[in-house]
Amino acid sequence: MQKRKLGILEIWNLSFGFLGIQMGFALQNANASRILQNFGADVHQLSWFWIIAPLMGLIVQPIVGHYSDKTWTKLGRRRPYFLIGALLASVGLILMPQADIFIAFLPALWVGAGMLMIMDASFNIAMEPFRALVADNLPSEQRTLGFSIQTVIIGIGAVIGSFLPYILSNFFGISNKAPEGTVPDHLVYSFIVGAIILIGSILITVFTTEEYSPEEMRAIEAEKSKKIDQIDIVEKESRLKDIFSDFAKMPETMKQLSWVQFFSWFGLFGMWVFTTPAIAQHFYNLPPSDSSSIAYNEAGDWVGVLFGIYNFVSVFVALSLPKIAKYIGRKRTHAAALGIGGFGLVSIYFMPNQDWLILSMIGIGVAWASILAMPYAILAGAINPKKMGVYMGIFNFFIVIPQIINALIGGPLVKYVYGDQAIFALVTAGVSLLLAAVLVVKVKDEDDKTLENDEITI
Repeated sequence: MQKRKLGILEIWNLSFGFLGIQMGFALQNANASRILQNFGADVHQLSWFWIIAPLMGLIVQPIVGHYSDKTWTKLGRRRPYFLIGALLASVGLILMPQADIFIAFLPALWVGAGMLMIMDASFNIAMEPFRALVADNLPSEQRTLGFSIQTVIIGIGAVIGSFLPYILSNFFGISNKAPEGTVPDHLVYSFIVGAIILIGSILITVFTTEEYSPEEMRAIEAEKSKKIDQIDIVEKESRLKDIFSDFAKMPETMKQLSWVQFFSWFGLFGMWVFTTPAIAQHFYNLPPSDSSSIAYNEAGDWVGVLFGIYNFVSVFVALSLPKIAKYIGRKRTHAAALGIGGFGLVSIYFMPNQDWLILSMIGIGVAWASILAMPYAILAGAINPKKMGVYMGIFNFFIVIPQIINALIGGPLVKYVYGDQAIFALVTAGVSLLLAAVLVVKVKDEDDKTLENDEITI
């Protein structure tokens, strides 16, 4: 038995839930720092609060991946996980910007950080089963296309989430001002809208997508085992501690990609944490301690627009990735994209004013599109199908570990090395992406020989 090729609409529905997940991530990435600053966090403390997010990924995703490999319910194998994750994430989205309502019981800053933890843990419950679902349902020759379409949907969701506070403030008249210690209404309503769209988009995938049954997957594994000798089709009892043995036995391609992922996500984390204070200081001439003024909120809204632009660019880049990879290979495509993104981040320091940052975001959007698609397309061809979920979860180690390291050292670097000038954290992030671009050249792509058969028409 072989996996059947899916039509474009089927592939679209397969990943549609990512629209809501990424909308929630975009709201978090563009606004969590200023929300925490509104509740009293200093600039150099931001990365410490953000450490919650990668820690949740480190703990949650491998466990969810392991159990989703073994789950079979009326909703299937992966779908129960991202449905539960969406419901929990919506709670975090609604409550994080309204953490001050709990002020009688706990400091708003700690409640906000707790909601960030719940939100990110829930996103992680949903995310890797989604990536595994694409790998489960698509044949090898459609994987680049599948992950590229997923990237398009991610980009659309991120654009909506990033632009939403600016749109609500400037086109619907919702206030972007708030007393010190509280969050403006336009952010509160943005997070509520994000929660609603998250639930709706997940339900579309749940009700329009079918999964292969355990019997069908065993038949597919048996067929592929003729080609890949690492696959053991003999069933045995699976234990949670097997995650550690799976980690030790990870394919060579995965080990090589781990370093690429490390420097890619070290840079991305620095960008997400420090862009708002960096832009406020470097272009709006605000002191590091200013987090509640009208000018600071204007800077924060502009950062949301800039993040929306790089996500918007990523949509169109993702559409072209399969065709580019067909001619120059996945590795060269990913290396070029990372290099462009690295230069984009470094260029922020040299731009004459905040409007010119649109050019920097174009470069970052190119890298973001590739980061969301190419490593997974390369990895999927080197993984035992029986272990797809757990290895996708383990692969997340190399996304969250660099973020944890950046979270621990990023704040002290800004305070003690960069003199509270957050703009230099963005330059460091750019250099990190450039290192990733160099390292991707050494990765072995197991499916490289089949690229000429990839479906590239959308």
